[in-house]
Amino acid sequence: MTARSGLRMPFFWNDRSSIRFSFALLGAVQATLIAAITLIVVPLPAIGRAFDVGQSELALVNAGYGLTFSGLLLLSGRVTDRIGARRAFLAGVALFGLASAAGGLAPAYPPLLAARFAQGAGAALTAPAAVALVTGLFPDRAERSRALAVWGTLSVAGATAGTLAGGFLGSWGSWRWAFLPPTVVAAAALLGARPLTRGRDTATDAPGSPDTAGRTRPNRLDLPGGLLVTAGLIVLSYGLLEQVHLPLVGCGVALLAAFAVVEARTADPLLPLPFLARPHRAAALTAVLVTSAASASSIFFLTLWMQQVRGLSELATSIALAPCALVILMGPIAGRLIARKGARPVTGAGLLLGAAAMLLLSRIGPENLPVVPGGFALFAVAGGLAFAGATVTALSGVPAERTGVAGGLVNTVMETGPTLGLAVLVSVATARTDSLRAAGHTPEAATTGGYALALLVTAAILLITALITVTSRAEPTPWSEQPEEPSENLQGPKNATERNPS
Repeated sequence: MTARSGLRMPFFWNDRSSIRFSFALLGAVQATLIAAITLIVVPLPAIGRAFDVGQSELALVNAGYGLTFSGLLLLSGRVTDRIGARRAFLAGVALFGLASAAGGLAPAYPPLLAARFAQGAGAALTAPAAVALVTGLFPDRAERSRALAVWGTLSVAGATAGTLAGGFLGSWGSWRWAFLPPTVVAAAALLGARPLTRGRDTATDAPGSPDTAGRTRPNRLDLPGGLLVTAGLIVLSYGLLEQVHLPLVGCGVALLAAFAVVEARTADPLLPLPFLARPHRAAALTAVLVTSAASASSIFFLTLWMQQVRGLSELATSIALAPCALVILMGPIAGRLIARKGARPVTGAGLLLGAAAMLLLSRIGPENLPVVPGGFALFAVAGGLAFAGATVTALSGVPAERTGVAGGLVNTVMETGPTLGLAVLVSVATARTDSLRAAGHTPEAATTGGYALALLVTAAILLITALITVTSRAEPTPWSEQPEEPSENLQGPKNATERNPS
């Protein structure tokens, strides 16, 4: 690393130090990409007062980041595989940082909204590139599994950190401060990106079809598929956010169906459909979807319950949610468990514990405020195990030339989960609340009952997903010409040296 960079490093800086630094840098960026979603949730009322805008405009500011983030991920993953992971990472981080700074300095509502959309676009290019770089840092299969286990917990850690930081920043400073952490992290990533030259640059790995002279031609970008999936995800997500606007939801589903048809007929598809057909990978992606939905929905419901029903302040609400931060400790622990037991059992255990946490949180009531920190502490453990195991499983055996697409797909599922989960569970909670009010219950009791039922439904979904996960099996047919190793065997040899990437 020293010779490559041309810099004089301290005597203790070696190749292993470079790997750890690069992994820490990539992990900080990944956590920040997710934290940017939740950082402005608590300060939204202050933004409304500053620009004199209503609830619908604030909802669009809140959702704009996630819409472009989730909608562009698959296309960005393919771009990563074409231009190389390091170049894509640097370009994405630069756009993310500039958009974050523009959001904090926005003089009016339109520039703020544009900055949020640009933030999401930068995040969409950064996230799959970061996954590709991580897989390149750890060529050893056992080490890579432990690294991906830590990586799988970073998203929920980032979401939790964003919620907590948003509460503190909203209480102690201006709403503009919510854009400061992403700006600082992006600047640090650009300044410290030189060691990332060790990461695999996947542009050189992407095979194409031979021409008449026997030479390999580069793959096409599959722009029709990219446009269809981007438009489909954005329209579907926005339709779900708009209280399940059926015409928009139908249009989004139709666009995604057209995307599937195009991918099935394209020689070099953006997303090879056999990638989704493997049972163990489909189960892993379902686990990511459900766990992310449970995490976002439970925080959403209980944040409203603590402030609207219990009358807690923004700062007190953030403190009550603080046990969620325990997920930060789960990455190394989950990595060791996966090395010993395999990824699938760890994922199943996390989903079962998640169901138990949602069951505990569903017992909210006037005298049961302590169940909130207790339930979130349990879900931090559960979410850490589920995300880690599912991430390792979903990315196992992926050819080097497809790591960008694979990383983009995992992040797409992770971003779609909260939108889909909130759309379904808010409908459940609203129906239950209306029923209780019609039966003569007080508004506070009716609201509590609606949230409790939504959390019970979440527990049931997690339980069903756990059963699907532990009963799924790996098919011998790989998604590419390279042989794929099944996820249930993702543990290193017993005599392998244990090394912790974190």
